[in-house]
Amino acid sequence: MPADAGRESAPQEVALLECNLDDMTGEALAYALERLLEAGALDAWFTPIIMKKGRPAVTLSVLCRTQDAPMLRCLILRETSTLGVRWRLMQREVAERSTDRVDTPWGPVRRKLKHVGGQVVSVKPEYEDCARLAREFDVPLQDVIDHARAVPIDAAT
Repeated sequence: MPADAGRESAPQEVALLECNLDDMTGEALAYALERLLEAGALDAWFTPIIMKKGRPAVTLSVLCRTQDAPMLRCLILRETSTLGVRWRLMQREVAERSTDRVDTPWGPVRRKLKHVGGQVVSVKPEYEDCARLAREFDVPLQDVIDHARAVPIDAAT
């Protein structure tokens, strides 16, 4: 386990940027989301909503570092049809994380380990590794995931 794994993290200030969109294609929405994540958004997502006159739409939400907010607001205005972006500052706390690699009967799998209070509380095998092995060896994906998750943390490489 890395030396800093499990240490308590201090709350961080982040910005949540949002706008409602009712006149963009799915392709254009996906492109905007991709651009925002490439530009440094910590996370970005769409939530389906109904706007006035019963029009289906989405709310675009972007979580970012406060120092990135002005640049990402500009990107939202440039890459979407919105006429305005609203935002608010928030606090967040992030669990410490580390990674390891375990051997399975089909090959190595990377895993993400979540630490809280100095203890590993969650082990998540990397989907791409598991999917590649499941395809290559024609075994159910869930078998690879279950095996990788079951390997004790002490046995990881």
